[in-house]
Amino acid sequence: MDETARPRRVAAVPPVSGEPAAPTPEELMGRVAKGDERAFELLYNQLAGPVYGLVRRIVRDTAQSEEVAQEVLIELWKTATRYSADKGSALNWAMTLAHRRAVDRVRSARASTEREQKATFEAARERPFDEVAESVTASLERSQVRRCLKFLTELQRESVLLAYYQGYTYREVADVLSAPQGTIKTRMRDGLIRLRDCLGVTA
Repeated sequence: MDETARPRRVAAVPPVSGEPAAPTPEELMGRVAKGDERAFELLYNQLAGPVYGLVRRIVRDTAQSEEVAQEVLIELWKTATRYSADKGSALNWAMTLAHRRAVDRVRSARASTEREQKATFEAARERPFDEVAESVTASLERSQVRRCLKFLTELQRESVLLAYYQGYTYREVADVLSAPQGTIKTRMRDGLIRLRDCLGVTA
């Protein structure tokens, strides 16, 4: 079975007299619940397109969307016995599963990113001041930089270290510190002014 193929929409053609109509998704779900693999192939072809389309709108990433859509269709196979036509159409059942899976994938990716940012931030906070000072212009004495950084508030120092010594953008610093970008800009501006005055740097 082609797991990534998505059906093309074609105009409905009425069955020839005496020719049986194509089984509905609801009928196929009943057969799938009994372990009918052929019924699952037919159901897959009917639902793969709508499921992928919904997942793609939520997840955005093409590769991840294909993975999630595949997981949804496999879940349909595994949970077919729990489906009841009284609860709604098979399409709605599939779309509910797809929406849940897609949202879970987005949340998981976001949590992973936040964990990485937090780890990077914690590593930056734990760096000794003399290590930070080595990144400053060679003409400035490390001891002076270390001393001046101590005069910044903790929030100012965190923002300055992330932006100027870790290469973070305003937006990335705001994400790491869970603060509005405007607040971060103000913190860095005030911190740099205080650092400049302490170092005796003139404009």
